[in-house]
Amino acid sequence: MSELKFDIEKQTGLMRAGVIHTPHGDIKTPAFIGAATRAAVKAITHAQMRELGSQGILANTYHLILTPGPDLIEQGGGLAEFTGWHGPTFTDSGGFQMLSLTDAKIDHDGVTFRSHIDGAKIRMNPEISMQAQWKIGSDIHMAFDQAIDSTDKELVRAAMIRTHNWLPRNRAEYQRLSEEARKAGKPQQYLYAVVQGGLFEDLRRESAELMATQPVDGYGIGSLYTTETEETANIIKLTNEIIPNNKPRHLLGMGSEPRDLFVGAKYGCDTFDCVAPTRQARNGALYTPYGRINIRNAKYRDMFAPIDPECDCYCCKNYNAAYLHHLYKVDEITGKTLASIHNERFVVRICDCIRESILNDTFDEYMSDFMSKYYNH
Repeated sequence: MSELKFDIEKQTGLMRAGVIHTPHGDIKTPAFIGAATRAAVKAITHAQMRELGSQGILANTYHLILTPGPDLIEQGGGLAEFTGWHGPTFTDSGGFQMLSLTDAKIDHDGVTFRSHIDGAKIRMNPEISMQAQWKIGSDIHMAFDQAIDSTDKELVRAAMIRTHNWLPRNRAEYQRLSEEARKAGKPQQYLYAVVQGGLFEDLRRESAELMATQPVDGYGIGSLYTTETEETANIIKLTNEIIPNNKPRHLLGMGSEPRDLFVGAKYGCDTFDCVAPTRQARNGALYTPYGRINIRNAKYRDMFAPIDPECDCYCCKNYNAAYLHHLYKVDEITGKTLASIHNERFVVRICDCIRESILNDTFDEYMSDFMSKYYNH
């Protein structure tokens, strides 16, 4: 099996700019990966994602198991052919979604739950997750883990230990399927381990140290939800000081605030994904250099200028705020598409600018300037 190639072009401390080479193309990092949970970024076509500069998408194994099913996606030629997105792809293992299922029963082997679509009983474990991800055909898989959002240290410890115990099973099944793919002449797929441990430094250190010894292609950093506190920033820093420097790191589910991207990049994360940019757009919340606005507010009724004159997205180049305000007032779906394009471009552009600032040794100045405008306006 070949290893996932990751070139670091420049590094300062933990922060770095690099290139991840996947079978479906390169990802110049740091990069924001579009959250295509059900194999689509909500309200945006793949052509629009390419136009706004997205380098990759992340689909969710849990949701794709429910519908349309990994077998059908495989019959359709895998994620690239099935969806028409021919760039780099990631899949989350489905472990995070288990967190929100009230009827999920977790044991040492895996998780049993009922489909919210038809009530069918479904079993997920490391082997099933790996099999599903190989059939889906993403370039980069996340190992099946147990995500947790709790301040109870013993619950967090139990989830971490279960994640650790599941990793060898993930790897064994991944290796079996990888060898089958090699013999069949199919493209290589790659495996990331997921570091857990919540906000407890000793647990996070224990998890990072164990994961650092495993022969995987990269790392996901899981069960962190905001960088508003110094505590989270310290956890990211601690984790990336331990796991190998020569492998890529993905900060799972983070990017609901621009701050997350700056803090993650500063402390050594290479890629990010989050549903927030498009979710907030659908609710009328749009990003601007001077903070988030609500396009439904009356002040935008007669604002005949772009939401953000500095933005190069399709929405800002072609439409004014008054028109977008109108679309939201009449609940026209076109408004949600335009706003989603704008927000997604905003976070993609932040990561592009972070990358440029790392290469130019201007990261601190860029971060300071951005943060002072966005959060203190």
